Amino acid sequence: MNFSNSGHLKRNKPAINSVSNNKVLFITMKKPFLLLFLIFSASLIVQLSAKTSPVHGYPIDPVPFTSVKVDDAFWGARLKASRETTIPLAFSKCEESGRYRNFINAAHPSDTITVGGFPFDDTDVYKTIEGASYTLQTYPDPRLEAYIDSILVIVAAAQEPDGYLNTSFTMNPSHPHPWMGPGRWDAVENLSHEFYNLGHMIEGAVAHYQATGRRNFIDIAIRYADCVCREIGDKPGQLVKVPGHQIAEMALARLYLATGDHKYLEQAKFFLDKRGHTSRKDAYSQAHIPITSQDEAVGHAVRAAYMYAGMADVAALTGDSAYIKAIDRIWENIVSKKYYITGGIGATHQGEAFDEAYRLPNMSAYCETCAAIGNVYVNHRLFLLHGDSKYYDVLERTLYNGVLGGVSVSGDSFFYPNPLESEGQHQRQPWFGCACCPSNISRFIPSLPGYVYAVNDRDVYVNLYMANSAHLKVDGNDVALRQTGNYTWDGDVTLTITENTAGEFALKLRIPGWVRNRPVPSTLYTYVDTHTPTYRVTVNGNEIDRALDKGYLTISREWQKGDRIEVKFDMAARLVEADARVEADRGRIAVERGPVVYCAEWPDNDFDIRTALISPSTKFTPVRNDMLNGLTLLKANACAVSISDGDKPEVSDVTLTLIPYYAWAHRGAGNMAVWLPADIPTACPAKHIAD
Repeated sequence: MNFSNSGHLKRNKPAINSVSNNKVLFITMKKPFLLLFLIFSASLIVQLSAKTSPVHGYPIDPVPFTSVKVDDAFWGARLKASRETTIPLAFSKCEESGRYRNFINAAHPSDTITVGGFPFDDTDVYKTIEGASYTLQTYPDPRLEAYIDSILVIVAAAQEPDGYLNTSFTMNPSHPHPWMGPGRWDAVENLSHEFYNLGHMIEGAVAHYQATGRRNFIDIAIRYADCVCREIGDKPGQLVKVPGHQIAEMALARLYLATGDHKYLEQAKFFLDKRGHTSRKDAYSQAHIPITSQDEAVGHAVRAAYMYAGMADVAALTGDSAYIKAIDRIWENIVSKKYYITGGIGATHQGEAFDEAYRLPNMSAYCETCAAIGNVYVNHRLFLLHGDSKYYDVLERTLYNGVLGGVSVSGDSFFYPNPLESEGQHQRQPWFGCACCPSNISRFIPSLPGYVYAVNDRDVYVNLYMANSAHLKVDGNDVALRQTGNYTWDGDVTLTITENTAGEFALKLRIPGWVRNRPVPSTLYTYVDTHTPTYRVTVNGNEIDRALDKGYLTISREWQKGDRIEVKFDMAARLVEADARVEADRGRIAVERGPVVYCAEWPDNDFDIRTALISPSTKFTPVRNDMLNGLTLLKANACAVSISDGDKPEVSDVTLTLIPYYAWAHRGAGNMAVWLPADIPTACPAKHIAD
C-alpha cells in the first residue's frame, strides 16, 4: 500500500472505503446512513461551537506536534519508516483482517453474522488513523487524507443514532462477540472493551482534528463520548461502571482540553473515583483499593500505565491533591523497584503484569511494547505537572530502548514482549492477531515531535535533543528555534534562535541524568565505573554557569535572532549495576552510552556471549557502523569462561562487541543479553546447563 503526493484527489471528494493495490475501492452505502451521519455532524458542529471555550490544562504546556518538524538523522529515519512502512502496513492489516468489514457489518446488522476476532479490534483502525494524522501535519498527502476520509465514512455509518459505536455488539446484537454481555455495558468491567474502544477513538479523533482541521472524526468521538456520559454515572437512571481496560480516562481528559466541555473531565474523574467501588475489585485491573489509596504499581502493566496517565491528567486539571499524592507514590514505586534498565515495565508474562518489588527477570521479562508507550505517557504528564527533569530521564530511557526495541528499524516487524535475554526463542513478527502493540507503535512514533519542547509563561523547556525546527508561543509571542546535532551518538547539540518577538525569556535545557552520573532517579541502578561525566554549554561562544534547578540549566536573556547555544555532553560508555535485591542481575553488569542501552548479540561475537566476563574497569571503545541506518557499536577486550576436562573454569581473552538494545533480532535468531557476567560463577557454562 502506497500513498504518494502524485494524486490530485480533492479534499471535498474523499473516497468511500478502502485502498488495495493502490486503487480506491468504492463500497455503496445506503443513503439513510450517510444522511443520518451528515445531519448529526451538522448538529454537533453547532453544539461544539457553543460549548467550546479556552481551557488551560497542565501548569506547563506541551508544544504540540503541529509546531515541531523533526529532521534528525536518527529519529528522522524512524519517522520515515513509520510514515512509509508501518502506517501503510497497519492500514493494510486492518483491511486484510476484516477490521473495516466489521464497521460495514455494524451499519447493516444481522443475526446471521458470526462475530469473531477481538472486541477491541476497532481500536486498530483508530490508532492507525491517529498515527497517520501526526504524519499529515509534516507531510501533507491528499491521497492519505482521502483514504482516512473513506474509512471514516464507514465508521460513521456504523454509529448508532444515540452515538454508541462498538461493532462487536452492533453487527449482531442477538449474538454479539462472546466477550460481550447480552446488553450494552453488561461486560464493560470485564472483557467487552467498550470504554477502551471509546478511549482510542477519542485519542485518534483529537489528533486527526488537530492535524487536519477536519471534523469528520472528532464528531463521531464526541457522539460516543456523549452517549457514555448520558448512560454511565451515579445519577438516577445511570449505570455505575468503570472501564475493564483503562484508557478512556486519559482520552476524556484530552477531549475536555480540545472542546472545553467540562463533562468529559467529570466523566474521567468518575471512572477513577469509582474504581474499587464496583463489582470489579482485583489488583489485575488496579481495582483492589480506591486509587487515591494506592501506592504500588500492580496488575496488568498496560492497563496500569494508562490509568496512571489518567490520574495525572485529573490531578493536574482539577488540582485534586489526593490524586497528585497517589500518582507520585506509584511513580516512586515503579522507578525504585519495578523498572527495567531498558525502560520496560511489567515483568511477568502471567497477566502481562508488574511483579513483586525487585523481581525483574531477564529471559522471561515481558516488558510489553504497549506498556513502554504507556510509561512515556505517564512520565510526560508528570513532567507537565511538576516541571522536574527526572520524569524526562525516565521518558528518554524508555523511548530509546523500551519503545524502539518493539519495532524493527525498517518499521515492518515487531515485538510484543521485549526480554533482556534470549537464546533464540524470541523473534520479531510481521504482525499479531492481537495487534495492540504494532498498531500502538504506528500511532506513537509519529507523535514524537510533541514531546520535544514545553512552555510555561516565559520559560521554554528543551526536553529532548534531536534536529528539528519549532515555532512556539511564549507569553503570546512568536519564538522559533532550530536544533541541530547528533545527540544520539556524539552528544552534540546546537540551538539557534531563528525568530523572537517575545523579548526576554528563559531557555531551560534538560541536563540528562546520565550526564549527572545518575542512570535513573532512584538507587535501583548505579554506575560502577570510575568515569566522571562532564558537559559544556556556551551562548555565542561564551561558556555559561552550570547551576541546575530540577535538572535544568536555565539561560534567561533577551534573545536575538541568530543567537546560538551549543551544548556538548560527554558521551562515554558507562557500566551499570542493579540494586543487590534484584536477584536476576546479581554478579552482572549492563552497559549504556548516552540514552542508549547496549546488549551482546551472537552475530558480532565468535564465542558464547553467556560466558563473557567484564568488570567495572572494562573499557569500551565506540565504533561507528553503517548497518541499520547507522549506529555506534561498543568494543572491549574481555574474557570468556570455559570448563576444562577437570571441571575447572578456564578464562580466555576475547573481543566483545555490543550493539544498541533496540537493534537486536535484526539478523536472525540466537543468543542476546543485556546483563553480562561480572564474575566467574555467573559466567560459568555449567551454570547455564544447570538452569
